[in-house]
Formats: sequence, C-alpha cells, structure tokens
Amino acid sequence: MSGDPDRIEVLPVLPSLDIAETLAFYRDELGFAQIVHHTPDYLIVRRDEMELHFWRTDDARLPEKTSIYLRGGGIAALHAEYRAKGVRHLTDMQVRPWNMEEFYIHDPHGNLLRFGRVPQR
Repeated sequence: MSGDPDRIEVLPVLPSLDIAETLAFYRDELGFAQIVHHTPDYLIVRRDEMELHFWRTDDARLPEKTSIYLRGGGIAALHAEYRAKGVRHLTDMQVRPWNMEEFYIHDPHGNLLRFGRVPQR
C-alpha cells in the first residue's frame, strides 16, 4: 500500500462463511494473489493497491447484505480480464443512472463487489 505513514486508508472488512473458500475465489478468480495474513478466522489479500480483509462468521445473512465499492480508472481492464477468465456472477459493464460506469460480482458467500469509474467520453 502507500509508503506515506500519514496517509489514512479505508479498507473494507467483509464477512466470510469459509475463509479457505474466500481465499480460493479472490486469489484464483479475482487475482488477489498477495496473501498478507491468513488464519481460519481472518484473511487479508491484496492485488496492486487494492486490499481486502475478511472475518469468519457463521451468520449467512451477513455477506448476503454486504457490499463494497471499488472505484478507479483501471476498472475496464479488470472487467475485460474477469470476462476472459470466466469469473462467476460477473455482470456487464454499463453506465448507471447515477452516471457511473460499473460492473458487479457476487462472491461465493454473497458479498457484492461493485466496481466503478466515471464514464469515458
């Protein structure tokens, strides 16, 4: 992440019903290949400047009601990569009524990943 010790970063912490299954999905399908921390109850993975944390829960309702938003200029390239890999639950990229170009992915436990950028003109 940032080399600036004074920079404040916001990092999502998502619920996971099975940390091993979460790791396999995010590493193998979404390319979060850098494993920062891995125990049966907590996982931290990175891909470039994106870092995601996961905590273990037995409550299946939690991930089904959780989402995060990842925004930036590299979203179109990510979508193309995920489309080529055949990532499960990948939506098309489209401009939403709130004027953001977005695509979505649900992870195996139901967490909604929303990827977006300002539409290219």
